[in-house]
Amino acid sequence: MATITATESITLDGVMQAPAAPEEDTRGGFAHGGWAAPFANDEQLAIMGEGMATTSGMLLGRRTYDDVVGHWLSAPEPNPFGDFLRRTPKWVASRSGAPVAHPSSTLLHGEAVETVARLKQEVDGELSILGSGELVRALHAAGLVDRFVLLVHPVTLGSGTRLFGEGPRRDLELRRADTTSTGVAILQLAVRRAATA
Repeated sequence: MATITATESITLDGVMQAPAAPEEDTRGGFAHGGWAAPFANDEQLAIMGEGMATTSGMLLGRRTYDDVVGHWLSAPEPNPFGDFLRRTPKWVASRSGAPVAHPSSTLLHGEAVETVARLKQEVDGELSILGSGELVRALHAAGLVDRFVLLVHPVTLGSGTRLFGEGPRRDLELRRADTTSTGVAILQLAVRRAATA
């Protein structure tokens, strides 16, 4: 059985929308795209690289798959993520059923909670989710996310899509905390499971 780790860049007020670039996601008139870029540095990349080393596969929402994987696989070489994304198995949760275009990719067509629950039982290792906010919210509410890596940036935006919305209470246990010189707190948290009788 697989474990699922969601890695998310968020602001202090919980916004996760469009951290990388101004055009990344302008839904709802969001005008703060690229807010995380000024805080990125080599310390952050090194810590994120540790996580990549333990990843056996990736789980992505359709928008993130098209944007992130598409970007890095078309970026000039060498780039820090091209080889990793090319060789790592990727499962794409999508209601649309549109074909997946990049190497080592498999479409999970249908409702994400159902298709991901099946996948979690069928494969082993660690499945990593990057971004994919709608997918993460649905899986977290269903109790399918096992761990979070939250890159908490020292900025508030006041608007934008937040990582966590309405849903059941989930307690988390802090496993590791690092802080970069730009003030990004990288929190590695495990979701506590209720004791079963």
